[in-house]
Amino acid sequence: MRFPRCSRALLAASSLLAVSSFVPVVGSLLVPAAQAEDQLSARVGKPLQDAQSALGAKNFAKAMAAVDAADAVPGKTDYEKYTIAQMRAAVAASSGDVAAASKAYDVLIASSRTPAAAKQQMLMANATMAYNAKDYTRAVPAIERFLKIAGPNAQMQALLVQAYYLQQDYKNAARVQQDQINAEIKAKHVPSENQLQFLATCYHQMKDAPNETHAYVLLAKYYSKPDYWAMLIHNLASDPQMPDALQFNLERLRMATGVLKDPSDYMDMVERAVQSGLPQLGLNLMDQAYASGALGKDAGAAREARLKAMVVKRVAETKASLAADVDAARKMPNAAPSLTAGYNLVLNGQVDAGLALMREGLAKNPAAPEGAKLEYGMAQMDGGRKDDAIKTFAEVHGDHGSQDLAQLWTLLVTKPSK
Repeated sequence: MRFPRCSRALLAASSLLAVSSFVPVVGSLLVPAAQAEDQLSARVGKPLQDAQSALGAKNFAKAMAAVDAADAVPGKTDYEKYTIAQMRAAVAASSGDVAAASKAYDVLIASSRTPAAAKQQMLMANATMAYNAKDYTRAVPAIERFLKIAGPNAQMQALLVQAYYLQQDYKNAARVQQDQINAEIKAKHVPSENQLQFLATCYHQMKDAPNETHAYVLLAKYYSKPDYWAMLIHNLASDPQMPDALQFNLERLRMATGVLKDPSDYMDMVERAVQSGLPQLGLNLMDQAYASGALGKDAGAAREARLKAMVVKRVAETKASLAADVDAARKMPNAAPSLTAGYNLVLNGQVDAGLALMREGLAKNPAAPEGAKLEYGMAQMDGGRKDDAIKTFAEVHGDHGSQDLAQLWTLLVTKPSK
């Protein structure tokens, strides 16, 4: 017995019914051209016709029973087995039986009768069906199988990330999302804001503060919003392993991004500058705070004035001893004196000489080389050498703040003026 041509087309179209809104309607594309010897015996064709009628009436139990009856017929041809698998996939997919549909799709995908393009559509249907059924343990390998065979697909890659996340497998969700973002950046494309937000969420769920901060660095870079700056600075500040030497730089960053608000925080920043041997820098920052109205206008004005008087005095003392400090630094084997004296030269207008002395310090193996490199970039920035500072910041690496701070200063230095 042969099925009429219209029945074949209907049977083929039904194989992807009710699978997923992500899957396009493919109709008879999934059925290979009928061969002359392709025919169904009456024992197989009759129950399959019954199955098709029951499927149309949404009587899924009756339809599957009819498919099972056709499958129970002994001595079936390859074409009959293939057609039975098509109908089983259609009934199982329509009824939401993910396991049965997956097995049927595997038969169809493995068959030489299925064209390559149709196999990819079946793989996509299989994966999205499992995802839509919230069967994420089955969806993950199905999506990965599709991507391995079909290649990159943004829609399916997004489903893979979500399938991992919904299983609370945040590590793999972050891994897949990070790979996609890296590929976008490598191709000189801008990652979507949703991708970056999702990556940050994954790392937050893992309590991975350093990588969460990296995600917010990218958000600030590509989608500069106050909330992103505030969040990434908060994450940097909450890293218990951030060296104390970087806290001053972090406070400067908070001031530069408008996150620093409390007058006591400004006072702390200035005091750190003085303690670091850079009173001129502390005075410069304090003058900026007075100019912006952050200092000198509340009940703490008298205390702030006393601090400024002390800083001015220290600035005068540092200037008076600067030449001697420079000579002494050059003779010392450790890096810190050259870095500090060099920075003070820069702050006092001797930019070339100061940066040269700081490079001598960098050559003396600083105890915290990445932090020292960051300080050198800050001196270049403060000395008006913006392009050089950007190059230096790009060379700063290391965990717990150094690299992140360098990247953030680069964002600020290169931010277009409004």
